[in-house]
Amino acid sequence: MDTPLTPEQLRHSCDLSAFGISSTADITPDYSALGQTRAMDAIQFAIGMEHQGYNLFVSGSTGVGKRELVSRIISAESASGEAPSDCCYIHNFERPNQPCVLILPQGTGHRLHMDLRKLIEILMVRIPAQFKSDEYRNQLQALNDEFQQREEMSFKALGKKAHELGITLLRTPGGYTLGPIRDGKLMTPDEFKQLPEEEREQIKRAIDTLNEELTELIHEVPKMHQEHQSRIRELEQETTRGVIDPALNNLRQTYGGHAGVLDFLDTIHQDLIENVDDFFPSEEEERAPLHKRARSAKFRRYQVNMLVSQNHNGGAPVVFEDIPSYQNLIGRIEYEAHFGTLTTDFSLIQPGALHRANGGYLVVDAQKLLTFPFAWEGLKRALRNRELRIDPLEKIYGVSGTRSLEPEPVPLDVRVILIGDRRLYYLLKQYDPEFTTLFKVYADFAEGFDRDRANLENYLGLITMLIREEGLAHFDLSALEAVVEHSSRQMDDSQKLSLNRGQLIDLLRESSFWALRQGASQASREHVHKAIVQQRYRSSQFSELLQEQIERGTLMISTSGMAIGQANGLAVYQLGDQRFGKPNRISATARMGSGRMLDIERETKLGGPVHSKGVMILAACIGSRYARNQPLSLNASLVFEQSYGPVDGDSASAVELCVLLSAICGLPLKQSFAVTGSINQQGEVQAIGGVNEKIEGFFELCEARGLDGSHGVIIPAANVPHLILDPSVVDACREGRFAIHAVSTLDQLIKLLFDRDAGRADSDGRYPPSTVNGMVQLQLADWAEQARKLNGKGDD
Repeated sequence: MDTPLTPEQLRHSCDLSAFGISSTADITPDYSALGQTRAMDAIQFAIGMEHQGYNLFVSGSTGVGKRELVSRIISAESASGEAPSDCCYIHNFERPNQPCVLILPQGTGHRLHMDLRKLIEILMVRIPAQFKSDEYRNQLQALNDEFQQREEMSFKALGKKAHELGITLLRTPGGYTLGPIRDGKLMTPDEFKQLPEEEREQIKRAIDTLNEELTELIHEVPKMHQEHQSRIRELEQETTRGVIDPALNNLRQTYGGHAGVLDFLDTIHQDLIENVDDFFPSEEEERAPLHKRARSAKFRRYQVNMLVSQNHNGGAPVVFEDIPSYQNLIGRIEYEAHFGTLTTDFSLIQPGALHRANGGYLVVDAQKLLTFPFAWEGLKRALRNRELRIDPLEKIYGVSGTRSLEPEPVPLDVRVILIGDRRLYYLLKQYDPEFTTLFKVYADFAEGFDRDRANLENYLGLITMLIREEGLAHFDLSALEAVVEHSSRQMDDSQKLSLNRGQLIDLLRESSFWALRQGASQASREHVHKAIVQQRYRSSQFSELLQEQIERGTLMISTSGMAIGQANGLAVYQLGDQRFGKPNRISATARMGSGRMLDIERETKLGGPVHSKGVMILAACIGSRYARNQPLSLNASLVFEQSYGPVDGDSASAVELCVLLSAICGLPLKQSFAVTGSINQQGEVQAIGGVNEKIEGFFELCEARGLDGSHGVIIPAANVPHLILDPSVVDACREGRFAIHAVSTLDQLIKLLFDRDAGRADSDGRYPPSTVNGMVQLQLADWAEQARKLNGKGDD
């Protein structure tokens, strides 16, 4: 404890000399999922599991390569998978607002789409030509002549019968009329009145009889016209069949193995016959090209909406959806505007990512998915029901009263892979009951792995693979050692290696950049160090501003002499990817009281719960060590001086306890030391995070003011394996200008900070009076006695 840590303990260097390599040119690239065996096994299990609900949630920190590794595995798996079917929507001739789904083998849907388009183009030429042919015109003329003759002969027969009775049948602009004749001429009313009464009555009876027959005949004329039109319609249908039957029969033979296509062709056949007039273009339409006329709205019902056609080189589809909104996942129905009116049909149904991934894999960012309204619920509904139902958002919101399409649901068979962080996974696990049912597999990517020889070999293979993929300069042995050391520093543990591929690639790229900039053929340790320094420099403006404030005395930090009730703690600041440490002055006051420990940070609501917990622990530690047999008659206060923002964490609780002890016993503390470490109730110093940054932050200040050999940092002994300090700190310690001490108990820390023996308690729990612990105990006993006397006087 009294002896500072050795330079070898301050930076656990990497020695690769035993590996028999000189640079990455001698290393075989490693394309495996290094260090991610657990996650890879989970992914393989989810992909291979055929039962429903075994969708996958993948988590891990940003940069560990989750998306890349997932993509690599499912792409390899999908290549050997079964190619999915084509998914089409077709017109429902019975219920046009409910389009039907047509599932066909891969590529068949596209061929059917093209064949139906050619069919319409052929019929647009052949049907008008057939109706203009002499054969059709002769048949139509024969029908017209037949019915005209039937009508004329019926009236001619009635006229002959009337003539035999002395009555004529006349055709007038208003219809037909009957009248008596004499000598072949129609009698005038006066001539009719001059006839004998008996003859007049006879003529009237004959006219009434003929009128009845004429009325019946006139009533028969519309029926004859109707029969005429029916016969013409039959002729048109027969003529139409003569054109469409051969064309449709060819399609029936081509798609005879697909019952859905045959049913669709049957409905097309019937509709073509009933709507043959659509194939007779207007004068304006005749001027348009044939292929454009064939794609007009009136012929859409004969087409196929190719919702999804997998025209790739086989295998199951893999879809990465970067904007997982409800419409992008489930699909949508589009509309066309015609003179201010919105219309739609089956051809305007657009697929979603689930349609494109059907039969394969869909990869979605979980956090993005949850930010879009209804997207999460829509995905769950599709997975739960194993079908894709396109419901417009206005229907879900219930704000639209208009009638829209209700497409037939598409059967769904897809494996969904969500990528997100652990917090999101556990929140969904806790608050969404359906999540566990639908996402049964969890793949958790590791942040790092052990720095042993076997893993080092694989890690060097990973570095070589990245260098080759990125086209970078080779790294020599010293550069590789520097990269390994930096990887361990990122893990805050010299016995671990970071698996953050993003940060590793950035370091390799930037090191190669500086090597090539300086004309070197290979990157060396110097270039890696240059890249690390430049990364810090680009983000160090705030750190430099804080350093400037300390050096100018605006932020008061003492680095020399001794003082009562104050010491230097160490804090870590995290700004984006940049992390740095700076010292903070911690001060305390103590006086006789009722045992109240005032945490000013907590009282002002600047202290977080972990910091408050640390203060409570040190208060309990004081009571258990120094006032076991008497009341703790102490009122004390603790504060981080000149802190104007939130403070959290318990890494300063050890130095806070020493500052408080100094305030109690009146002994000064060394200001040339900074301390980090948390304390427990038994007085043991516990490990903390960010130890490298904290040491370097205090070193930077001391170096700026001038190192004289008295400066140093005290850390928990448990943090020694985590030390990978900057070479400048290690060099200063080697030269004796700076020192780093490791302690495991409060007494060891007291001895270093007070420069005085802490003292060991006897069997009764009493410390020697001349030691720090003894002086604290005596002062607390004195305050307890004074409090007892004061309370006794009050009772009298």
